[in-house]
Amino acid sequence: MKAIVTGMIVTSPVGGVAWDYGQYALGLERLGFEVYYLEDTGLPAHSYNPNTGEYEEDPSYGIQFLQQSLKVLSPSLAKRWHYRAVDGQTYGLDAEAIADVAADASLFLNISGGSLLRDEYQRCPHKVLIDTDPGWNHFAIFPLWDSKPVEQQAWGWRSHDHFFTYALRLGQPDCPLPTFDINWHFTRPPVVLDCWKPQLPATQWTTVMTWRNYPQPIVHNGVTYGAKELEFGRIEAIPKHSSAAFEVTINVNGSAPLERWQQLGWSVVDAQATSASANTYRNYIERSRGEFSVAKNIYVATHCGWFSCRSVCYLAAKRPVVVQETGFSDYIPTGHGLFSFSNFDEAVAAIATIEQNYDYHQQAAWKLAHSFDAQKVLSEMLAQIGCYSGEGVGEE
Repeated sequence: MKAIVTGMIVTSPVGGVAWDYGQYALGLERLGFEVYYLEDTGLPAHSYNPNTGEYEEDPSYGIQFLQQSLKVLSPSLAKRWHYRAVDGQTYGLDAEAIADVAADASLFLNISGGSLLRDEYQRCPHKVLIDTDPGWNHFAIFPLWDSKPVEQQAWGWRSHDHFFTYALRLGQPDCPLPTFDINWHFTRPPVVLDCWKPQLPATQWTTVMTWRNYPQPIVHNGVTYGAKELEFGRIEAIPKHSSAAFEVTINVNGSAPLERWQQLGWSVVDAQATSASANTYRNYIERSRGEFSVAKNIYVATHCGWFSCRSVCYLAAKRPVVVQETGFSDYIPTGHGLFSFSNFDEAVAAIATIEQNYDYHQQAAWKLAHSFDAQKVLSEMLAQIGCYSGEGVGEE
C-alpha cells in the first residue's frame, strides 16, 4: 500500500524540520506502507539558504538538504520524493509520476496543510490534515483559505477527508481556537525511537529556538498573540537561580537580546551549525542534559494543549524535559521525566527536582517516549479513519 507524506523540508532546510516531517514518513514505512515525500506548497515563498540567510528562487540548497535528510531516514525514501517549485518546475519524481502515486495511494498525510490539494492528489481516498501549529492555522491560515474564491478553496484545507490536531484542548471552554464546525481528532507528534541513541549527557540544559516566527503579531478578537519572544523573558534569569547550566541555540543574526542572555549566564549557540543537517540536530539533542524551553505565546495564551515535536525527540534520547505549560499536562503525564511550568518558580523547582535524581528521570523520560512511538501514534490515527486495522495496512 502506498502513502504520501507532505512537508516543507526544501522550503525550510534545517535539521529539526527534517525530523518533524521525516518521522511521519519513516513511521508509516515501519507500518508497511510504500511512502513518498511530497512538497508542493504553491506559496510565493522560496527555499531558505542558511549560507546567505535569504529565501531564494533557486532551491538547490534545499533540494540537496532534502536528499541528504531522506538518506539518513531511509534508503527507500531517498528515492521517492517530489518537489514542485513556485514556477512549476519539478524535482525528483516528475509531476505525472507523483500523480500516478496519488491515484494509487490509500493515504495522503498533509502535515499542517503544507501542500496544496491539487485535483490529481484528491484522487486519494484518505486525505488527512494534521494541524501541528494551532493558533497560526486557526487564526491566520484557515481564515485566509476561507476568504479565497470558491474555485481556489477547492485545493485548500477544507477539502481533506479527515482532520487531526495537536491542540489537545480544542473545543474546551477556555480554549479560544475556533473549530470551524470540523470534527477534529486529537493526535500527538510521533518519534521513531530507535533513531535516537542516548550519549553521555553534557552539562547544559538546551533548546533550539526560532525568534519571532510570525512576520507580524496575530490578532484575533482583539487579543494579540506572538511566538517565543513574548515568553522567554519570563524565564531568562534562571541561570542566576539554579546550579544547572543552560544553553540556547538560536539564529544569532536575529533580533533576540543575545548579550543580555549571556550576561545572565546563558551559553548562546548559532543554530546554523546545530541545525545544518538531520544528523547535527540529532547529535545536539543526544548530547544535551535535557530540554528547557518556553512555548510560543500563542500556544500558552490559548491553553490549547499543544506539545512539541522537538520535546519528544529529547524524551526518546533519554533526556528529561522541562517545558512551559500549554494545557498538555491534562493529557500527558508530568512529574517523571517531563515537567511543565507556568511561572518562574515552577521552572526553577522542576530543574532542581530532576537534578536531585537525574538517572531516575532519564529512565522516566525514555518510558514516556514510548507513548509517542511513531508506529503507535500513526496506527491509532489510521485506525480512527478506517485505514489501518492493527493487523495490516490499508484495510478498509
